[in-house]
Amino acid sequence: MPTPTLEWIGGPDGHLRLLDQTKLPTEIELIDCTKVDDVWWAIKKLAVRGAPAIGIAAAYGVVLAARDSHDTVQQACDHLATSRPTAVNLFWALDRMRRVADEARDSDLAERLLAEARAIHAEDAEQCAAIGRHGADLLEKTIPRGSGVLTHCNTGSLATGGDGTAFAVLLELHRRGFGVHVYADETRPLLQGSRLTMWELKERGIPATLICDSMSAQVMREGRVAAAIVGADRIAANGDSCNKIGTYGVALHCRAHGLPFYIAAPSTTFDISLESGDQIPIEERAPAEITTPGGVSFAPEGVSVYNPAFDVAPAELIAGIVTERGVIAPVTRENVAQMIANPS
Repeated sequence: MPTPTLEWIGGPDGHLRLLDQTKLPTEIELIDCTKVDDVWWAIKKLAVRGAPAIGIAAAYGVVLAARDSHDTVQQACDHLATSRPTAVNLFWALDRMRRVADEARDSDLAERLLAEARAIHAEDAEQCAAIGRHGADLLEKTIPRGSGVLTHCNTGSLATGGDGTAFAVLLELHRRGFGVHVYADETRPLLQGSRLTMWELKERGIPATLICDSMSAQVMREGRVAAAIVGADRIAANGDSCNKIGTYGVALHCRAHGLPFYIAAPSTTFDISLESGDQIPIEERAPAEITTPGGVSFAPEGVSVYNPAFDVAPAELIAGIVTERGVIAPVTRENVAQMIANPS
């Protein structure tokens, strides 16, 4: 039985347990979060990461504040919202927790908040399964059996409450005997592809090959992959999709080689309040992630560093967005509104 990415231990007075993803793949270490600030730091330092998983962790983090008062809960939501700026699932989950707190009495506050956090967790698992089915149906129709598929960053159970987003699609293809072979790039500078995605691919028995980020165009040119599929941290109303830095380059390489580039994400990742990807806040992280990864120096001391954690793939480069409700294709403002903004 694989170690859960995150789980609540006990009842309303319990705590959140996280798998520390900064230690993978060499160590399995668990973090017990008993205070709101423990969850804030876990999100900030990427012990828990991936847009859906961040939202779930934050929801459980709010439960830790429920032992005091409604005011403490609202303060906890405000504090957790400052942990990372880009993944919209974080803010969506906190808004849900705020609404429950507003309606609850002091006597049942913790119990109701825990029930809501568990509901967010369970709903994400169901969304992952649906994304896997819809995405596998799509790829079975658009690429030959036995094809290679490129993925970027980590989108599996480590990043979600279920089997993942883009990873769930690859897993479902494998389960169906489609013969998919995954090419996972390292995903610099924090190597989520090599450390996390390859670990999950190996755990699931999915054939896979690790490549450097700079090799994606070459493997496309050689015909080793027939498509690329990645996740997203925030998607604007027009379909522009923000994901881990390097995603934009993969999308451009797919366009240059005539290959489909797909996004897989739940409806909670859409931010319809933003007209385009230009309005998505891009987190900039510490220079040390590039200059001294793992404490080892790879650059001269004192160099200038630019380290955006995300970039945006424009909608015109995306062949389709796979959601739990179905596939948005072509990716237009009207199609996004029809499926996400106005699902009925």
